[in-house]
Amino acid sequence: MINALVLINTQRGGVNETAQALLTIPGVAEVYSVTGEYDLVAVLRLANYEDLATVVTERMMAIDRITRTETLMAFRAYTREDREQAWDIGEQ
Repeated sequence: MINALVLINTQRGGVNETAQALLTIPGVAEVYSVTGEYDLVAVLRLANYEDLATVVTERMMAIDRITRTETLMAFRAYTREDREQAWDIGEQ
């Protein structure tokens, strides 16, 4: 499974419409509106790198209100469960 985060800028007033459009794209698991330099963050979960290329360069770029993206590839996921397991190992 390929996980990626896409940081997205939209045209003024386009956040809600863009978020809803993103959620129709297969592989887009979640979309968050955020503060700071970007307007939205999309969480992608895809089967392979070819799917990632298609989603970002074709499907997302077909949404007119998107003005800029930056894609971050996830190498490793850290979860609360991982942390708890590490503590459990240390106690034995």
